[in-house]
Amino acid sequence: MVSAPLLEVFCSVQGEGPFLGARQVFIRFAGCNLACDYCDTPTGETPHCKVERVPGSGEFTLVANPVSTELASELARSYGKVHSLALTGGEPLLYAEFIKALDAGVPLYLESNMTLPEKARKVKNVISIVAGDFKVREVLHGVRKSYEELKEATIACFKVLRSSRERYTFCKIVLPSRFDAEEVLANVESVKEYISMVVLQPVWQDAPPQEEILSLQERLLDVVETRIIPQTHKILGMR
Repeated sequence: MVSAPLLEVFCSVQGEGPFLGARQVFIRFAGCNLACDYCDTPTGETPHCKVERVPGSGEFTLVANPVSTELASELARSYGKVHSLALTGGEPLLYAEFIKALDAGVPLYLESNMTLPEKARKVKNVISIVAGDFKVREVLHGVRKSYEELKEATIACFKVLRSSRERYTFCKIVLPSRFDAEEVLANVESVKEYISMVVLQPVWQDAPPQEEILSLQERLLDVVETRIIPQTHKILGMR
């Protein structure tokens, strides 16, 4: 039996990227190999996973961690008709064996920081949609590896989980108030053959000036389809 520490299981709508508004079950994993300034995932021990039985109710029951794939799959199926199962975190790829063992009955939608290519190889045949981050260096602090090492791992991960007939992969770039546009352009150039789209996502309540975002989009459109999409679930006050 495969199990993993989970923070939450709930049903809501996707608030980011090109699948905006799609109804999904969310499994939020505990733990991450990075430390981003804007991260909203709690750190520390997670003795229980919160499960919202009725979508939008705000009422949760507690399930002891770690949670088995059997129970996680059962919970995912209990919400009825959904577009897909969003694997989020934290960093889901830390639990590749757990992901491989899931049986949710719907497509798997992976939200990843894309820095664990060896783990990505383990799940590439079960993932239908990839929302892959390409981190800008300005949001990373306290990371043991250099930015160049992380960038190399990210490129390798996108290559493993590239867009194909079986999988839709897009690159999400979270933009803080300050970022290096030239570096972002170079990063996108390095993965353009592996993705279907770039999504520029301004950091919530710490967004860059709009002229900088629009200028970056204009330049990126020469490389790949690029959209500016904020975190709409936060605008709506949803999970």
